[in-house]
Amino acid sequence: MYWQYFVIIAILLLISIIVIKINKKDFAIRINKLIQYLGGKENILKVEINMSRLKVTVKDTNIVNKDGIQKLGAKGIVEIENQLKIILGPNSKQIKKYMKDLK
Repeated sequence: MYWQYFVIIAILLLISIIVIKINKKDFAIRINKLIQYLGGKENILKVEINMSRLKVTVKDTNIVNKDGIQKLGAKGIVEIENQLKIILGPNSKQIKKYMKDLK
């Protein structure tokens, strides 16, 4: 009788693991697109976070695809000289960490 509960728990754990892996892969794809929209990692000089904002200093703002960044879920983009302040929400810390790992 208890083996049925064990099977149900095992199936739920397996489904949870699959969902987590899919979300991580999707997150990595979105970050790679963000880097591409920022002009590539060669164009990114510095990355900082401030609450829900990602502050990115770039070499050339002319090659940044702001529409693409907004389609990824940015709630706003402010450009000051060669800095972009991108409002991304609570994932900003994870995004910064992933971008630093690529450099």
